[in-house]
Amino acid sequence: MNESQRKTAEGILFTDQYQLTMAQLYYRTGLHEKNVQFDHFFRNYPDYGTHKAGYCINAGLEWIVNWMQTAHFRKEDIEYLRSQTTTTGRQLFNKDFLAWLRKNGTFDSISLLAIPEGRVVHPNVPLTVVQGSLAMAQILESPLLNQLNYQSLIATKAARIHETGRGQTLIEFGMRRGHEKGVNAGIRAALIGGADFSSTVGISHVLGYPPKGTHGHSMVQVFMALGEGELGAFRAYADVYPDDCILLVDTINTLESGVPNAIKVFEELKRKGHEPVGIRLDSGDLAYFSIQAAKMLNDAGFTEAKIVLSNQLDELVIWQIITQIEEEAPRYGVDADNLIRRLIYGVGTRLITSNGDSALDGVYKVVAVEEKGEWIPAIKLSETPIKTLNPGYKPVWRVYDDRSKATADVLGLQCDDPIKNKRITLHHPTDHTKLRILSKGEVSEIEPLLTQILTQGKLTYDLPSIDEIRAVRKNDIARLDSGVKRIVNPHIYHVSLTQALWDLKQSLIESLKKDTSYHVKTL
Repeated sequence: MNESQRKTAEGILFTDQYQLTMAQLYYRTGLHEKNVQFDHFFRNYPDYGTHKAGYCINAGLEWIVNWMQTAHFRKEDIEYLRSQTTTTGRQLFNKDFLAWLRKNGTFDSISLLAIPEGRVVHPNVPLTVVQGSLAMAQILESPLLNQLNYQSLIATKAARIHETGRGQTLIEFGMRRGHEKGVNAGIRAALIGGADFSSTVGISHVLGYPPKGTHGHSMVQVFMALGEGELGAFRAYADVYPDDCILLVDTINTLESGVPNAIKVFEELKRKGHEPVGIRLDSGDLAYFSIQAAKMLNDAGFTEAKIVLSNQLDELVIWQIITQIEEEAPRYGVDADNLIRRLIYGVGTRLITSNGDSALDGVYKVVAVEEKGEWIPAIKLSETPIKTLNPGYKPVWRVYDDRSKATADVLGLQCDDPIKNKRITLHHPTDHTKLRILSKGEVSEIEPLLTQILTQGKLTYDLPSIDEIRAVRKNDIARLDSGVKRIVNPHIYHVSLTQALWDLKQSLIESLKKDTSYHVKTL
């Protein structure tokens, strides 16, 4: 793919065909410049089969904003669209529509509100609110979902792994098994979610983090084939990297060859005035080998040497490793807490691919249309109640209980002001029998979540650094109830509607059931 082709594939045409055919229909019917609002949200937490998430981490906002500010219909894009034909050979996109796209085909009309990156987020809460001309807001759907859904998915997985690993160093190792150049977005998301470093060089440099890595089995195999053995390979590595020496010890036999040879090299390094870093385990029973390796290292005086674990790790495997170490380490005279603090996790395939649930079910739905200066709420009914939309422009608040723990995310209307109300009525989004009332004494804080990002295409928000985003994530997770953070069977976090939004939603549902040409009071 040459540079021109890359710009075609990754520019404004990085969208689905049906977005463009709908845009032309809007143009034909005179609706293309009508202001509308789309909400982007997800319906369910990632479900990995054996375990399920109880929260998600929002990510990807900076990259979609950057894309929106440069994407436009180039002459080459218009010529390509002009070449498309219908099944009967007619030109698919007419010249007047293409002329409009060439002149107006940017996102300069779009305003964007969003929950900032790094925030903990939950199902059915608008993460991104898009307001602007219908045609361009429609074209935005596919690239927005592509970029926000994937990064949020990976940031969530990374956060769960980081939490399970008790905050010990986490290195993302997934490039070789990831989805082509999409791994760059995944690595950014992993860093937001809790990875400390990545092994991938280019994107680490771009994002301002030093790449990390050890060595592969191939290095040891080469030295063995040349007759210098595992010990020769370790010595060569230590000679080149005396202050960053981590040795992969499982090429031959972990406990009978790898660890003893590593200890010999570490002792040689120490005599030369260098402090060895540690070893890496990449196969077998990682918990057992960690205990035995730690005992051997401790006996040799390397009581703080790190032990890097890799090979198909995820949050559930790490949880099992830690549990096994806590149970078995004392039997061998190894301090379990000390060992756990020395662990470093190298997580590859299962992080970068979100193994077990490979897609976040984020959607992008029309919730309001502007008519004569007023916003008309729009709704979509579904036989599955949870898929019935929450209509209109909806401020979002996070309510914290008297422990300063997040207890509910609340969707309301502009007329709502839960901060000033003496009590807050919280409706389940679909079940009229589930109602919760919080008095002011039960609430320590009410926080608005949506932030203005773009106003008529202009960036009005200071995009934070990844370090700042990570601090936000860390604070949000700390304010979650421990039950919500459980790796298996997490407690359900409440997403609720105010009385006003509940009433509007029920009114629209009843009107739509009675008459498909329903008319309701505007917002």
